Amino acid sequence: MNATPQILAVLDEIVASADPGGRGALWRLAEQGRELDANVVRLPPGAGVGEHQENALDVLFVVLAGAGRLRTGEGGTLELAPTTVLWLPRTSRRALEAGPEGLTYLTVHRRRPGLTVGPAVRTPSYADEGGEAPCMLDLVCPGCGRLSADREPKFCSACGEEFPAR
Repeated sequence: MNATPQILAVLDEIVASADPGGRGALWRLAEQGRELDANVVRLPPGAGVGEHQENALDVLFVVLAGAGRLRTGEGGTLELAPTTVLWLPRTSRRALEAGPEGLTYLTVHRRRPGLTVGPAVRTPSYADEGGEAPCMLDLVCPGCGRLSADREPKFCSACGEEFPAR
């Protein structure tokens, strides 16, 4: 691991070079040995991220450009504008919608261990019930590897990547 501070990105340049109609991750923190994950995500005008819940991680959410709304699980709405900083506590439900100019934001959270594919772990109760654990590969984001809490995800709530059509 490189313990020397370094400039990784200039966010103004990333935002300025983004396709206004594009969607998805514009930048990702990818340095080896890191304890954080961070993404810059762009949503085009009117696009959204469906209601979801992150059960394991708090997320820091910073609006870089554009505007939008964050609907909370309690029915509230938070208006988003550049320089707005939100804390999304773990277990909170939320949905995101970009405004007419689109929405570009930065998310930062503790690094989640990568998903691995391996044999199912069998316990006595599992063996007694029979059957296999359900396959959840269609719930794994093709962009960042995050497991979606939505049963039929359209876009990843962490990086904005579109899930393949089913």
